[in-house]
Amino acid sequence: MATTSFPERIDGLAAAGDDAVRLTRALIRRDSTNRGNGEGDERAAAEYVAEALGDAGLEPRILESAPRRANVVARVRGTDPTAPALLVHGHLDVVPADAADWTFPPFSGEVADCPVTGAPAVWGRGAVDMKNTIAMVTAVVRHWARNGIRPRRDVVLAFVADEEDSAAFGADHLVREHADLFEGCTMAIGEGGGETVHARTSSGKPVRLYPVGAAERGSAWLTLRARGTAGHGSRPPRDNAIGALAAALARIDRHTWPLHLTPVTEASIDAIAAALEVERVPGDTDTVDAVDALVSGFGAAAPLIGPTIRNSATPTMFSAGYKVNVVPGEAVAGVDGRVLPGGEEQFASTMDGLVGDRVTWEHAHRSPPVAAPVDSPAFAALREALLFHDPAAHVVPVCLAGGTDAKVFSRLGVDCYGFSPLFQPEGLDYTGLLHGVDERVPLEGLRFGVRVLDSFLRA
Repeated sequence: MATTSFPERIDGLAAAGDDAVRLTRALIRRDSTNRGNGEGDERAAAEYVAEALGDAGLEPRILESAPRRANVVARVRGTDPTAPALLVHGHLDVVPADAADWTFPPFSGEVADCPVTGAPAVWGRGAVDMKNTIAMVTAVVRHWARNGIRPRRDVVLAFVADEEDSAAFGADHLVREHADLFEGCTMAIGEGGGETVHARTSSGKPVRLYPVGAAERGSAWLTLRARGTAGHGSRPPRDNAIGALAAALARIDRHTWPLHLTPVTEASIDAIAAALEVERVPGDTDTVDAVDALVSGFGAAAPLIGPTIRNSATPTMFSAGYKVNVVPGEAVAGVDGRVLPGGEEQFASTMDGLVGDRVTWEHAHRSPPVAAPVDSPAFAALREALLFHDPAAHVVPVCLAGGTDAKVFSRLGVDCYGFSPLFQPEGLDYTGLLHGVDERVPLEGLRFGVRVLDSFLRA
């Protein structure tokens, strides 16, 4: 495969890194909490990033899907109009945060040393998920404007609402109502990979892994419903809805889903095992137990594989009744299902069997699993951008256990990759900060991400 040719490093990227820090802090201060069920407000964050892009000579559009549910789309024109365009997407909304639990107010954008690494970091809700990435991309585009730089291909920026819920007010709205804005896009990058994972070989040699999302499990959020005879609690009916639904949920909770290795996860296992010098044996990916045994030797990298070798269904909600001595006629539950590429039929048939005759199930929200090729020039370019700035990097494809807006943008026929490059110092639990308390991003991580994104986007 041909090697990607990267432009020379351009003076001024240090200033762009400082700009990314400044933009991250400012975006965090604009509370864009998404509480779900249509209750969200991304307008202030959208206006701020649109103004920052306007300063770079772009003409960003703010597109509201509902009052205050704002999305920002802008196109950076490339030098080669025949080249396929690239989509860079990120979400403006964040999950709720209770200030009482935080060291610093979650919407302060405070800069303070990380207690784990001792390095300075930006603190606040969205510092990791994912106002940091929006800030880095915006800083790169502003750097280009200051230095008269243009990428070879068009780069379409989509900073959207509602990713933390159903995407109905964000990516889904844009794809349904404004698909023309993404004309020519054949590839996309978004959240879900590119950050450092520190691991060690069995001999103790440190290894830096950089997972890149090349697939995602689909979301199957289910509503389960059981009906029975309502009545008095002292004379219980034989068809109690609560009992039927509880039994179904217990079966779902106990169920062990079979092994389902996708091509991306197989490639991920191969790449991580090679990087960590893990000895392979015949049949080590033939069964669930064999895979578990193999992956247990991956140490800190094991979570990259563990949740993605099978489908899953997790009971999360249960609702029934209104008074203790009244038998309700209906009971309702919620189940969070996750479905691997190629696993949709297995998931549906398994759920049919687990719920039984007394319980029905339907999708409350559904988004399909997606996958992009890992042997493509696009993935090679992502790998080489990271190697360009960290020659010791081991870039590995992964399937994401959760989901991103890639599921929506893939409907445009775009190959979507999770690539939000960020250098993480050893000891910092990056995944633990997602939706967690004291979310924070290292300043040097942001500066590294700016350098990688500049190289990749101009390649």
